[in-house]
Amino acid sequence: MQEITKGANVSLTALSEDAGAVVVSLSWSSASGAGDADVSVVLLDGNDKIRDENDFYFYNNPAAADGSVQLLGKTPTDNGDEDRISVDLTAVPGEVARIVVAASRYGGARFGDLDDLRMSIADRSGEPLVGYSIDDASVETAFIFGELYRRGEEWKFRAVGQGYETGLAGLATDFGIPVLEETEEEETAGAGAEAGASPDAAGAARPVDPVNPVNPVAAVDPVGPADTAQAVAAAPPAPVAPVSPAVPVASPVPAQTRGRGPRTTRKKVTLPKVAPKSLAENESWTQARLFPVPSLKSDREREVRATSVLLSVMAQVPEFGRRLTAAFGAPAGRMQTFTEVVLPHGDAPRRPDGVIRVERAGKLWTALVETKTNGTPLKAQQIQEYMDIAARRGYEAVITVSNDVALEGRPMVDVKTDGRRKHKVSLWHLSWAEVAHQAQMLIRHEGVGNAAHAWLLQELLEYLRHEQSGCHGFQNMGAAWVPVRKGIEDETLSHGDVRAVEVVESWERLIRQVCLRLGGELGQKALPVQRARRGSDPQARRVAAAEALCTGGKLSAELRVDGTSGVIAVSADLRTSKVRTSVDVPAPEGAYPLAAAKRLLKLLAEAPADLHVESLVEAGNGPRGTLERLRPEPGDLLPANGAAVVGYRLSLLKGMGSTRGNTESGFIRSVDEAVDRFYRGVVTHLVPAEGRAGRRG
Repeated sequence: MQEITKGANVSLTALSEDAGAVVVSLSWSSASGAGDADVSVVLLDGNDKIRDENDFYFYNNPAAADGSVQLLGKTPTDNGDEDRISVDLTAVPGEVARIVVAASRYGGARFGDLDDLRMSIADRSGEPLVGYSIDDASVETAFIFGELYRRGEEWKFRAVGQGYETGLAGLATDFGIPVLEETEEEETAGAGAEAGASPDAAGAARPVDPVNPVNPVAAVDPVGPADTAQAVAAAPPAPVAPVSPAVPVASPVPAQTRGRGPRTTRKKVTLPKVAPKSLAENESWTQARLFPVPSLKSDREREVRATSVLLSVMAQVPEFGRRLTAAFGAPAGRMQTFTEVVLPHGDAPRRPDGVIRVERAGKLWTALVETKTNGTPLKAQQIQEYMDIAARRGYEAVITVSNDVALEGRPMVDVKTDGRRKHKVSLWHLSWAEVAHQAQMLIRHEGVGNAAHAWLLQELLEYLRHEQSGCHGFQNMGAAWVPVRKGIEDETLSHGDVRAVEVVESWERLIRQVCLRLGGELGQKALPVQRARRGSDPQARRVAAAEALCTGGKLSAELRVDGTSGVIAVSADLRTSKVRTSVDVPAPEGAYPLAAAKRLLKLLAEAPADLHVESLVEAGNGPRGTLERLRPEPGDLLPANGAAVVGYRLSLLKGMGSTRGNTESGFIRSVDEAVDRFYRGVVTHLVPAEGRAGRRG
């Protein structure tokens, strides 16, 4: 990968012959683990302005209809987070001259508080092409990381590194995007202000909806993402006034009001969270399903059925197919999928489980698919053969799908690539848990194009959840779990035991899957937090965690849910067989200690009575107690010596399952339930206080 400095530029065509579609990555790290930012992409014409409201992509408008731009979301890395953006340069309209990639922070946070700010670009096959680091960030609340721009028939990349102290508002204004500044008083002004039927008190006219210029729109959308489609669908049609084509009108962008995006008339269908009441006479009646499961008798049958079900839904639901393949470098286009395809390979032809083909502008992108269900492992020799076949036939990728979860910095299977081949083939992996997560995000939170697509995704989800499907995600801690657990209990586990590293790896997979499940339920991004510095070796970090496990008998992890400022800590103590979940809450600045304690307990009025609350002081530990005991006496949280309270630690304990599987008594299920109970019983009660500071939630 070529490293460049701020202000430098480079031709993408000169770096790769496969740069027609690229993946742009923005990454950063935070010492506290809580640092975050929102990525945005702006398409600009030759006058450095947007053409219309559809040229601005952010969390509330993540994908272009033509597939040219798609925000792929965050993925955990070895040292923090990485936001990825898929850009199909062959699909970018000809009148677009520049593609600006930026990010903004919220709630007064600055980019100078983050470490390792970096932007990189990889080609369609995943090969890194160019990157650069930003080391001079300070008070900026928004940053243009870089831009892709045309020069004749080629695309080039420029490392910009320009910051704004005025946040998203200042950045957007430069590109002709109207921004609505909003005060807390305006936010709570009432239904009349929301309707926007008249100018405000100061006489300033409200911004105009580009779809219905006759009726002004409000600065804040009063409904959440899941309700927006229903509200739009229920609204009566309004007369449309002509708009001059010479003056495009853009939807206003809220200034630093994360999660409260501009109104949209794009109708999206989502399924209700509560299913209709069943008409069955009793529980023994089984509802007819599009994809039946109980007839499956063997792993081979499960693999064939699962492959066919998945690939058929990908082809029929464009949003879903694009969501799964965009991260693998596939272009946006017409998709067809095939199963049990016979391909020549020496004396014996090979039969991969499936093939995905995407056509775009007369060109084909092809990926071979190999699936496994239950605990069946992927076979390195088999994947190697598929990689060789793909290279000879000019295919772009091989995709593996199984219950296992990929680890950072390690491929699922080891394959050798022939460096002499000009054509490169990339190897990617999907967990069945990730497939279910993406389906749930679409049908429960983000919406799809029509009701039939939503129903297909629901049927897919029902299939994946069925106990006979074999597509349940990570559900086994491995053969090393029992001997390591017993070795810790009787203090016979030796330092350097390789089985401890295996348990740490399984723990990392489990935490990643917990984040997928929780994020799918909430409709928010949930990610593991890594505090390692950039460039550190992932395996060395796992070896260090294994040594800590041998010494202290604990497995520890941290995760962050978008919309909350705190980091949830999860600790499994194999000596006491307890799972602890906790979060630190800072004490409000300038508040009296007793008033702050009372306010915290008031927020936790509906939290579990066995919640442990501990005061955090600068030196040593503060008072602690259960919520049940502290409710009548909040003053017990104040240190007797008058030490200043800097925050509070909220913790829940739960019994830990001992078996290695996902049964009722299994370790995996106990961790999953502990995180779910803590988030819903504790963290959700803290979100309203954060929401007043402008956070999404």
